[in-house]
Amino acid sequence: MKLGVNSVLFKAFSFAEAARCIKLAGYDGIEISAIQGMCEHLDLDNWTSQKNDLITVMEENELEFLSTEVASLDRDRLSKAFEACASIGIPVINVGPGGVADEAGSLEESIETLRDRTELAATFGVTLCCKAHVGNAVYNTPTTIALTDAIKSDNFGIDMDPSHIYRAGENPAEALPKVISRVKHIHIRDCKGVGPGPGEPALQANGRGDIDLIGYFKALVDVDYKGPVCLEVIGPDLPLVEAAIIAAESYGYMNAVLKSLGAR
Repeated sequence: MKLGVNSVLFKAFSFAEAARCIKLAGYDGIEISAIQGMCEHLDLDNWTSQKNDLITVMEENELEFLSTEVASLDRDRLSKAFEACASIGIPVINVGPGGVADEAGSLEESIETLRDRTELAATFGVTLCCKAHVGNAVYNTPTTIALTDAIKSDNFGIDMDPSHIYRAGENPAEALPKVISRVKHIHIRDCKGVGPGPGEPALQANGRGDIDLIGYFKALVDVDYKGPVCLEVIGPDLPLVEAAIIAAESYGYMNAVLKSLGAR
């Protein structure tokens, strides 16, 4: 499996600075952030003018694009994302499910929206991934299974984020095998307590929180998962040194666990 970092961790800095820190920490690649209003290292309204520079930064740092996070389900915005990713060579576009947990009709509405966006993704030859998200219509393993049962397309997959599953009251290591057949991306981070948020950025570094991430990685290795695993740390802008420490500490943890499992 390939280890990467969502560039939102370095949202206060340029993409070139983010890539340099991510390379120095030891990662294989990057999930480039395209989250409007938070971090747009990939500017979907101007991606054509960015394309060559982004590719050059990745080549200079010997990194690969693993994914992008758009978050929004807006059809026009996702259409731009699919076109950009197909052109740049970014295989996976990550979003949340939207909707409201346990609200009548919300899950069904989210499924229909994601079905439509998946059909759009297929026309560009890219993969749309969605994760269970605290407070949204898809928020735990049963609602995730309902989503995958409804959308069978090869251009759709699950982004399995253990921090959200943990905050839904489940053990992610035990939940993962129930959905792994449709998992095409992993957002990874730790969290302290059950939320609703994942805690301050430092406590999202892998190994600092309460999630059984060793068991989670073992579950991934047991099924020979070979997709991206991208650190996603959210919160306020961080100084460069703090962001780099979180990235490096998390890589060291994941690399050591995977080596102990004979998977790296």
